[in-house]
Amino acid sequence: MESKARRRREDRPEIILDAAEGVLRGLGARGLTIDAVAAEAGLSKGGVLHHYASKDALICALVTRKLRRLREGIAGHEARQQPESASPPLAMVANARQTYGEEHGFPRALLLASAETPDALADFRGFIAERLALMSDAEGRPGAGAVLLFAIVGLMIGRTLGFHDLSGEEADRIFDALDAAARDLPNP
Repeated sequence: MESKARRRREDRPEIILDAAEGVLRGLGARGLTIDAVAAEAGLSKGGVLHHYASKDALICALVTRKLRRLREGIAGHEARQQPESASPPLAMVANARQTYGEEHGFPRALLLASAETPDALADFRGFIAERLALMSDAEGRPGAGAVLLFAIVGLMIGRTLGFHDLSGEEADRIFDALDAAARDLPNP
């Protein structure tokens, strides 16, 4: 049987990322320091630096984890769709609808921190390029899939940055319209 200490050592990268998320939630992007993460994780600064050589590396790991969870959420919605009506655009709308009101604070701080981290920004750009390729495969009219994608991204980033805070009824109307637009795209 594995010891708790060994399990903790093996889980340390995730423990550090959880601590970094806690720092971002509590202190925002400016408060994200290796010292703050170490204190939150109950580790030494060297313990954090052993796994993440810099603050930028830590931010990149947070972005990678966030994008992995986003991809998993979208894939989960794709898996739950009826085979005859399954489509990446519908799954993206369903995932955005589900997550619209979640995670106050952390995404904003992560978005701000990653905007100043070139490798993290490249990861976000890669995600958008990947989604654009999927959406263009579903286009009936040139550009329709891209318009849908950027409508979803704009809605989510606007919420994240606090540009709007739609009521449940307002958000439902918008997501219903996005869903209808996704259904209008041909099924690839």
